[in-house]
Amino acid sequence: MSRPWGEFNLQPSSAAPPAVVALVFLLAAIATPTAQAQTQTFRVIHNFTAGLDGSTPYAGLTIDAAGNLYGTSYYGGTGPCNDGYQIGCGTVFQLAHGRLGWQFNPLYEFKGNNDGAYPAARVIFGPDSTLYGTTSGGVGYGTVFNLRPSEAPCMSILCPWTESVLYTFTGNSFGEFPFFGDLVFDQAGNLYGTTIEGGSNGQGVVYELSPAAGGWTQNILYNMAAQTSGYFPYSGVTLDGAGTLYGTSSMGGAYNYGTVYQLTDSAAGWTENTVYSFQNNGDGSIPIGGLIVDQSGNLYGTTAAVPGATVFELTPSNSGWTFKVLYTFSANPNQGPDDGPNDGLLMDAAGNLYGTAYGEGTYSRGSVFKLAASGGHWFYTDLHDFSGSDGAYPIAGVVQDANGNIYGTTSGGGAYGYGVVFQITP
Repeated sequence: MSRPWGEFNLQPSSAAPPAVVALVFLLAAIATPTAQAQTQTFRVIHNFTAGLDGSTPYAGLTIDAAGNLYGTSYYGGTGPCNDGYQIGCGTVFQLAHGRLGWQFNPLYEFKGNNDGAYPAARVIFGPDSTLYGTTSGGVGYGTVFNLRPSEAPCMSILCPWTESVLYTFTGNSFGEFPFFGDLVFDQAGNLYGTTIEGGSNGQGVVYELSPAAGGWTQNILYNMAAQTSGYFPYSGVTLDGAGTLYGTSSMGGAYNYGTVYQLTDSAAGWTENTVYSFQNNGDGSIPIGGLIVDQSGNLYGTTAAVPGATVFELTPSNSGWTFKVLYTFSANPNQGPDDGPNDGLLMDAAGNLYGTAYGEGTYSRGSVFKLAASGGHWFYTDLHDFSGSDGAYPIAGVVQDANGNIYGTTSGGGAYGYGVVFQITP
């Protein structure tokens, strides 16, 4: 199984022409139940075809107040991409929840010119209720973009949105290749994100984009450093209520197994503090996914490397941070080196944690899990094991709607082998 985080040039090594699919088929809701008896609540709500709908969704989903889902596919579209590869540059899509089921709506297809290509992170809603996201290539070293509905009335079945590029990464000290990392807004309307390469050390940066004079101005907050914060920050940053940023680096730190880092703003600028350096001695290693923070200021995250991938908690104390492993994934001889969780977690209103593991499960094609706390212990529930026909290799985490339904994506598998969007109903 190929691992996208190893593709530092962010280009496919080989590609097949995108499939041609009928418009009626694309707009139909697809709901295929799984064949596994233990997961009767699981269903596929869209199978990607590598056509207009896209292919290979690396990123997870964003959900709006009406329960509609928004996401990106790394490849696909009508293509070919203008970088010379015979495959689409990726898409942004919506799955609208209506009385007749789920309707798939393609919102935008990247062309690989000035609009970017290969979106690996999810899209988020900004303060203006439009979508913001990043591409990992296509022009320069990636872009930050905005998508909004067209101002003109839509007179057809397909109603594409309008894209505008807010910032183009030019490489070197300005950062290169935003990848899995989601963007985050602060209360003042500034955007924060990461790149996996570039910066003064060539090991990635944490950046801020601020709206100014009708455009956006980039400010490098921190250049990743191997021996302290670590390097190759595939995930984005998390913002707490005090305006402090937290993130993970997949490598580096005191033991070279990755870190959790903190960035604090002051009049003198942003100061980095390494919250935790992974030692690979039962605590886990290679934290690819990002962090979430609860109302008490505790951090939760995952590590990917197996054997010994973990779900962990970091609790602030007067003297620093206390690290605790909440769950350790068992070794599987059929797994690759990074088959544990590749993204962060979701916490529901009851404090339960949900996530995915890239190559775990009965079939070594990934799983969806839940961790529930009771009596000072955390209890693991396997919600679904992917078998291939129902999806395979989930990279991103999951989201939850107001009714407790869980939604996510897989990067492969499904009816056509290009990934799926799935739903798990409690």
